[in-house]
Amino acid sequence: MLSTGDEVLYGQITDTNAVWLADTLFAQGLAMTHRSTVGDALSDLVEELQQRSQVADVLIVNGGLGPTSDDLSAQAAALACGVPLVRDEEWLGRIEAFFSQRGQVMAVQNRKQADIPQYGERLDNRIGTACGFCVTLNQCQIFFTPGVPSEFKVMVTEQILPRLKARFTLPSPPCCLRLTTFGRGESSLAALLEPLILPEQVVIGYRAAMPVVEIKLTGPQSAQVAMQGVWQQVREQVAEWIIFEGTDGLPAALGVALRDNHARLAVSETVTGGLLHWQLASANVPLAGGECPVIAEESLPQLMARSRALAELQQTQWVLVVGGHDPREPSICLITPQQQVAQQLVFTSDRHSPQLRQELLCTLAMTMLQRAIQGRSLPQTPGWLEVREQILNDR
Repeated sequence: MLSTGDEVLYGQITDTNAVWLADTLFAQGLAMTHRSTVGDALSDLVEELQQRSQVADVLIVNGGLGPTSDDLSAQAAALACGVPLVRDEEWLGRIEAFFSQRGQVMAVQNRKQADIPQYGERLDNRIGTACGFCVTLNQCQIFFTPGVPSEFKVMVTEQILPRLKARFTLPSPPCCLRLTTFGRGESSLAALLEPLILPEQVVIGYRAAMPVVEIKLTGPQSAQVAMQGVWQQVREQVAEWIIFEGTDGLPAALGVALRDNHARLAVSETVTGGLLHWQLASANVPLAGGECPVIAEESLPQLMARSRALAELQQTQWVLVVGGHDPREPSICLITPQQQVAQQLVFTSDRHSPQLRQELLCTLAMTMLQRAIQGRSLPQTPGWLEVREQILNDR
């Protein structure tokens, strides 16, 4: 893959397209072998296209198909192939219709989006004005795609993958088993699992993304049965810290659990500023309501009383509150049909930014809720967070 644009090269935007493409191709059995990024310099783009075409069977170029002067991908492709740009009149009509249907006048700059290298094959873009195209250089098939993520994903899915499947016999997708843990560090998890004996061609991997650690077991489809046996051993070793399996995420897992219990959750938060509610709502968790009150200071008994009042107001037996006025000394209260628990917490390290503290607290609060639903004890707090005071009442 070749990503283009100064904004990508200089880190002014995150290259989410590269992450999505690598994962999408991997799921199809196509492990990406090389990724590079080039800024908006025509000579650099031409040089990179020529170099990569010497070693790759397929190259996917992302970005640089817009209407402005710094969109250079089509020109670079033509120069690399030694052919002129030609105007695709049919696509130009599509662009004009795009603006006309919206009651807008097309700027003259948009005309360049209908220019593709001579002998290139147009790739349809059903949601935008930039057509993609495909050229062959040094026997390498090069696909040029727009940088807008929604347009890029549609073009890869609908235009590029079908062409790859028609041209190549693709390998079977790999088997990849995943689970995510919370509360234990990457190195200690690796030490727990080091004694495992892995089947041939199967690897275990770890991805730390504070505050969680993902564990992956990857191998060929032919090893799937043997991998399941090892995976059961992984589960048993790290069972205390698992928060979900697969890739759906902890909020999605909570949504399933609450729906299975025919329960609705009320949420209140101060120091997390609405982040918890947003994460839950984005995963379609059944919510009774949410609030972000301004709290100057409150004791744990006051926090618990406020939580009970919220439960009565929202007519639910499930309440999750992240309280406190100092992000370094937050509090959490959880009310379920079985118990009421409130904890006064304190961060023992100053290395966490305010934003990261919010993410940590949201994950801890959701983990507390998940374990309560499962009938398990409260989670052990990670090393960077300690419980200063706790109130625990059975209902």
